[in-house]
Amino acid sequence: MTALKTAIATYPHTKALKDGSVTAGGLQFDHVEVSPIVAAFRRMVRTLEFDVSEMAITTYLTAKAHCKAFTALPVFIMRQFHHAPIVYNVKSGVASPKDLEGKKVGVRAYTVTTGVWVRGILKSEYGVDLDKITWVVVDEEHVQEYRKPSNVEERPKANLGEMVAKGELAAAIGAGKVDSPDVKPLFPNAGELEAAWYRKTGIYPINHTVVIKDSLLQADPTLGPRVFGAFKDAKGALLKQLAGGGELSGEVQALAQRRKVVGDDPLPYGLAKNRKAMEAIIRFALEQKILPRAVEPEDMFPSNTLGLE
Repeated sequence: MTALKTAIATYPHTKALKDGSVTAGGLQFDHVEVSPIVAAFRRMVRTLEFDVSEMAITTYLTAKAHCKAFTALPVFIMRQFHHAPIVYNVKSGVASPKDLEGKKVGVRAYTVTTGVWVRGILKSEYGVDLDKITWVVVDEEHVQEYRKPSNVEERPKANLGEMVAKGELAAAIGAGKVDSPDVKPLFPNAGELEAAWYRKTGIYPINHTVVIKDSLLQADPTLGPRVFGAFKDAKGALLKQLAGGGELSGEVQALAQRRKVVGDDPLPYGLAKNRKAMEAIIRFALEQKILPRAVEPEDMFPSNTLGLE
């Protein structure tokens, strides 16, 4: 029996793996509860603390660029669309996305995945010149070796919501609920825009993947496919619930609603079904000076998992 120290959040599609109702032959997942789960990303990047860990996709891309010793499976356990997370101060002179140019926009950290997706949408869909914006960050990057672009300003431990409410920032990404009449969504019809963007591009954004230590993958080449299978089986329990109808919890309801946009499986795994999303996040990360060079999606996963779905 191979014991794997594992850090993943409890989602409707990982619950069966965490409560033991789904098992993988010869594998024992020793789950470590980390809350919020983003804290596990930093611990994995900096100290390789876990054998298996959830990780934000841009943290992973950045980590691989700096030769961190783990590799992702094409398992994407958190995803969302990204028109909704950006808010602005109505007194800032911003009336459209292009008006963000020349202003300060806050985000928790420059490489945070939601920020990369939002900036990518601003540039690709609305023609925003990202280099003309000062990006104000309030937290460390997970990958300490990463060097931020010159148009990034650091405000350690500042509060994004407070800064945008006071007008210190014209806008902010991922500020959470801001209790101010001056702070509004940049895209008030975000849901409609997200669905239209998906229909236009076929891109269903990835937020989190799952990584495994390279030393374990090298010692046992069957490990990647077996762990992939365990996550797939756990998701299968959710898909049965969705197909069966009946009363659904809040998180499951949200996934059920998303099926109206993306199809029956709201959490597709495998590279084939996620190639467009991988190509997009790699392109955005390259354009935003997070990746030093382009990479191929195939190079981000163990070769014996590329054909799995």
